[in-house]
Amino acid sequence: MTRAKLLEIFRSTASEIAEKDLSSVGEDGVIADLGIDSLELLEVIGTLERDLDVRVPDDQLVGIQTVRQLLELVETKLTPA
Repeated sequence: MTRAKLLEIFRSTASEIAEKDLSSVGEDGVIADLGIDSLELLEVIGTLERDLDVRVPDDQLVGIQTVRQLLELVETKLTPA
């Protein structure tokens, strides 16, 4: 899956959960600045896990601040070890 497709999935999922238009969010967007609170972020991650059939351990979410960091983490779960 390309990074662009992953970003598109993030935008769509986050927009729906946060009930905001996040269609122009870039990878350098700071998640807290997007108006996504911690509970909404967990919902976004849960949806990504379900839709992409991946598992992101909670302890690996510590320190995630930008969309890029989240996408990179999800990508590591998509890539076979």
